[in-house]
Formats: sequence, structure tokens, C-alpha cells
Amino acid sequence: MSFLVCSSRRSYRDRTSAVGISKSTAGEAVDAFVAVVTQAVVEGEGVQLVGFGTFSTGQRAARTGRNPRSGETLQIAAAKTVKFTAGKAFKDSVNS
Repeated sequence: MSFLVCSSRRSYRDRTSAVGISKSTAGEAVDAFVAVVTQAVVEGEGVQLVGFGTFSTGQRAARTGRNPRSGETLQIAAAKTVKFTAGKAFKDSVNS
């Protein structure tokens, strides 16, 4: 289920070769990371990567909404949400 995408001019191959691993190995590592984080968040645990950020769950309460076409009101069920909070080092890198 590898879904690594780089949207910059620097190619994905350049990024993986810079750390000395193949594209397939990088894909496997990312897939394993995503699986571990997903499982932890599903179980209600937060996952913190110091300097990068924290993945966690939140709760959205049930509420009344409105159909924009017909104007009729409807009930929107409560739901779990996924949160990502960027860490300080990551924010600082993005803002520099």
C-alpha cells in the first residue's frame, strides 16, 4: 500500500538515495510506520514523534445540520476524529 508522493521538483529517487536506501525499502518502511500509527490511534493511544508532531484522536459531538439544497434540518451523528499537532521543531523548520 505504498503511497509515497513528493510534490517538489526534487524526485523521490533523490530523497531515498540520499539516505542510502532503495525506493522499495523506503516504501516498506513507510507502510510499516503508517500501520503502527494507525493501529495505535484506532486503539485510542496517541503517537508522539518528538520534534515532528503528535497523532491522536478527538471526539466530535452530535449536532444538527442543514441540507444546503432543501434547507431541511438533519441530525449529524457523533464521530471520532483524527488529529495531528505539529511539533515545535517541525513548525520552526516550516516557518524559517
